[in-house]
Amino acid sequence: MDILDRLSLFSQLDYCALLLMVALWVLIGWRIENPSSKHPSVSVIMADYRREWMRQMITRDPRIFDATILGNLRQGTAFFASASMISIGGVLALVGNTEQLIGIADDLTLSRDPEIVWEVKLMVTLFFVTNAFLKFVWSNRLFGYCAVVMSSVPNEIDHPNTLPRAMKAGEINVTAARSFNRGLRSVYFGLASAAWLAGPVALIAATLVTCLVLWRREFASHSRSVLLSSDVHKA
Repeated sequence: MDILDRLSLFSQLDYCALLLMVALWVLIGWRIENPSSKHPSVSVIMADYRREWMRQMITRDPRIFDATILGNLRQGTAFFASASMISIGGVLALVGNTEQLIGIADDLTLSRDPEIVWEVKLMVTLFFVTNAFLKFVWSNRLFGYCAVVMSSVPNEIDHPNTLPRAMKAGEINVTAARSFNRGLRSVYFGLASAAWLAGPVALIAATLVTCLVLWRREFASHSRSVLLSSDVHKA
């Protein structure tokens, strides 16, 4: 079976559903990271808090509190990286044993497609999970860089390197968080891509629901309202 024969196994709706998912994955990620100034996303708002965290760290003595927070952030990235690696192994195991999926499809009265169709669908999920793993690993590495730069911030407040190095740590922290968020989005869309096993209509529905969840959490959630609320309250 050549490449053209394999491509003919998928319908036009399959290709449209896959294209829609990839396009929305890219677009919503770009919108979250580049929102309008009048309607910022939670990710952008939190980036400002991360920079402010580094400014406050300068005058905090001792800085054990900051080290503890950063350690917790690294633990989170390590957990998701490990979970992604396990998921990669699980998907690869399914790719090598698609007979089980075909049996489940028969039980659920789904279409009985050739093994290559199931394998391609699983490879899409594998792509998202692998991308998530790489993002989480890089995020963990960046948080490590941030810890080193934070440790190099002088204890003297009036030292000429104190504020510049704190700001460097802040930017690395923001970059690490951005990579972590990209990994989470890949996990979301990886879960959505699994719906393709039930057909293109299910993939379209799962993609739209995933985008709706991401948009709400970044632009219309209660936590966003809390972050934007004023810090000064009248007695």
